Amino acid sequence: MSAQTLDKSDSTTAVAPKTTDSALVGSTGRTTIADTVVSKIAGIATREVEGVHDVGGGTSRAIGALRERIPGARVNQSQGVSVEVGERQAAVDIDIVAEYGVSIADLAAGIRRNVITAVERMTGLEVTEVNIVVHDVYLDEGDDDNQEVAGTRVQ
Repeated sequence: MSAQTLDKSDSTTAVAPKTTDSALVGSTGRTTIADTVVSKIAGIATREVEGVHDVGGGTSRAIGALRERIPGARVNQSQGVSVEVGERQAAVDIDIVAEYGVSIADLAAGIRRNVITAVERMTGLEVTEVNIVVHDVYLDEGDDDNQEVAGTRVQ
């Protein structure tokens, strides 16, 4: 640990030891969890909720669709999720596309519940907030296989 990260309190006053140990910061050491870990957990927990069609805004979904077409590429589980992680707490922002007909208020409550449970259980961090932005509503209009291709005049 560098001297710059230590508490620089006045040398004439004694620094009282912290009595609030958590699962991540204790007297025997510190565990640091990267932002990408928390965003991946939150992304997976969001996708588990019934009524979530997709995660991410328009641009991130388009990039994700291109990424999925590359052979051997993996799905980005943290797409549409941004987090801020501290020593003991995390805040999560999620962008989603909801399925048509689902109560968006109930969907948001279910996402919050699932994300908070998963992140707190797996990381030991306290989730202070989960902000959700609904970018679109997905309407399944069926297959387009039987529709004629636009612009085709000859068979």
